[in-house]
Amino acid sequence: MATRRVDETRLLKRITVNPKIFGGKPIIRGRRLAVEHVLSMLAAGDDPQTILKGYPWLTRRDIQAVLVYARRLVGHERVELRVKRRTA
Repeated sequence: MATRRVDETRLLKRITVNPKIFGGKPIIRGRRLAVEHVLSMLAAGDDPQTILKGYPWLTRRDIQAVLVYARRLVGHERVELRVKRRTA
């Protein structure tokens, strides 16, 4: 478990924030590729190999960093269910 956290910490160093790029959205290694965009491509069904072909400077570790970043964000989310009561 400790090795996984060290590896994740190392991976997350690939995700940066620069207020001058995309209004401060998280980006990959200071380049003009937002984490959000890579997630959108993956969600649309693009496989990592296709994404890597479109962005030759990108690496598998960068894509892995995007997924770790997203997992950590979601890991802190809490969903509150609202129950709608019927009124007679």
